[in-house]
Amino acid sequence: MAMLKGLRARDEWKFFGVLCRADPSLALGWWSELFLRGLLPALFAIAMGALVGSVQRGDSLAAPLTVAGVVFMLLQVLSPLHQVIGANLGYRAAARLYDELTTACVRPPGIGHLEDPRLTSDLAMARDFDLAITGPPLNISMGFIAAGLVEMVAGGASAAVLAFYAWWAPLLLGGAWLATHWLLRESAVWRDRDTEEVREAQRHADYAYRLAVDPPAAKELRLFGLAGWTVERFSARLRSTPVPASPEKSYQA
Repeated sequence: MAMLKGLRARDEWKFFGVLCRADPSLALGWWSELFLRGLLPALFAIAMGALVGSVQRGDSLAAPLTVAGVVFMLLQVLSPLHQVIGANLGYRAAARLYDELTTACVRPPGIGHLEDPRLTSDLAMARDFDLAITGPPLNISMGFIAAGLVEMVAGGASAAVLAFYAWWAPLLLGGAWLATHWLLRESAVWRDRDTEEVREAQRHADYAYRLAVDPPAAKELRLFGLAGWTVERFSARLRSTPVPASPEKSYQA
């Protein structure tokens, strides 16, 4: 029971739950294609083996050629289709998260909660994420997420195929494959993204940005000659924010 409770408390579980709530039909199609794409490499290897065996035995090639052709066609077609479904699902999930964020901001009476630095930090991080400032937006991130999950399913399916030939082969290759994921797991996560230092820097950068682009404040800045100071403050806050080594890493934090 405690293990199940801990699993439901993980961010991954919450994220996939948001996808299902955003659009159940799109989420079902996305998951179905994900598992199918993961199984296709192993199925293609089996189909090619059956085709080669039929050629060696001199049997009819109609059935094995048809199966190999269908699997190969699915390999080419499902990837762009899955990308489109993932992008649409990402748009729906982002819209739902924004609706929930808006509700959380306007439901409490008064505006005192909007002046809480912790809440404004969360709002600034949400804005930066949605505008692709600190990482790709959700509709693009879905492609990276799907690619990683497809590789995991493909690895499991390939290991299952190898088990029919030698019991030790999937253990050896699968162990080496999992070891790389375990050893490199820290390199794919921006741990500093949720630290107080980063959140404060992003909040102050957002303040400076709003001063420069909102008409009432921007007019005063230009009137009193503070435009250069505001731009420098915005740049300094962004430069003081630790960033990941590659832009793809920020979406996993």
